[in-house]
Amino acid sequence: MHNRWRPGQSRITTPRKESDTCKILSGVGQGSTLGTPIAVSVPNTDQRGNDYSEMALAYRPSHADATYDFKYGVRAVEGGGRSSARETIGRVAAGAVAKKLLKIQSATEVLAYVSRVHGVELPDDVVDHEKLTIEQIESNIVRCPDPVIAEEMIKAIDMVRLRGDSVGGVITCIARNVPRGLGSPVFDKLEAELAKGLMSLPATKGFEIGSGFSGSKMTGSEHNDEFYIDDSGNVRTRTNRSGGIQGGISNGETIVMRVAFKPTSTITTLQKTVTREGHETEFRARGRHDPCVVPRAVPMVEAMVALVLADQLLQHHAQCQLLRFDTNLPPANGEKGSENVTLEEAATRR
Repeated sequence: MHNRWRPGQSRITTPRKESDTCKILSGVGQGSTLGTPIAVSVPNTDQRGNDYSEMALAYRPSHADATYDFKYGVRAVEGGGRSSARETIGRVAAGAVAKKLLKIQSATEVLAYVSRVHGVELPDDVVDHEKLTIEQIESNIVRCPDPVIAEEMIKAIDMVRLRGDSVGGVITCIARNVPRGLGSPVFDKLEAELAKGLMSLPATKGFEIGSGFSGSKMTGSEHNDEFYIDDSGNVRTRTNRSGGIQGGISNGETIVMRVAFKPTSTITTLQKTVTREGHETEFRARGRHDPCVVPRAVPMVEAMVALVLADQLLQHHAQCQLLRFDTNLPPANGEKGSENVTLEEAATRR
């Protein structure tokens, strides 16, 4: 998973070269987790601190330079510190573990792909989310599963790259085979937890789930997902405008999300800004930066969704599976149904 994240993958990403070799320091032995914290070390090998010398004097427009300074009164100039997307390697490493947990416990699969770069957009009806594969996503450098649209996206990035500018875009993420019942009412709704996780990623500016903002243009009769019973006797929905979540709880359908990323703020185009001393000036950034962060953000999005779903799976087990005494609910994990019992009796049986 980290190989999909690392810099220097293609001409449309930062030219900085990092092998991003992961070294597991603890928590794993003989191919299995040990129950202790997993520590992973990923060294930087191609850093150039001098590229950031001008940034010590002036704030980059739309960057966290200014707000970090406003808050803390000190900045990590070389590389951006905590505001650098380099911190997301930890999320990607942890997400790889979460993906394995989800696959083993519930056959849940998380996949993300680029659905828009600047003004080039992949129509919703082009991708079949039930048949989408990682091979389709990884078939080109922009990580768009449609080869024709992918070429248009690459051209759009190349155009701004050559003139020292940048563009943003949108990543669509799906989670298939998500168990029903994940999430909680009110403050800890599943979509709220997913939004929090995804909006914590650098450069994110928007989040949608299911029909998103387009759903606000529909009537109830147009938007509602009608229920039916499938051949296996399961309750399903004929459409999925809810995006796999209703009332903050997963309904078993594929969860569909979209995350908007702004253009990279560090560009080589001349811009107006101010110095730390409060003087207006002009600024041109140096260094090696992504003309579009979206292709490299795909594994970041997958990782955050996997981490949220893994957390929710564990919470659901603790809340609803450890002490099952409500026989109106279907048995979990292949257990046989039982007669009505009290909470105390259920605890004794366990």
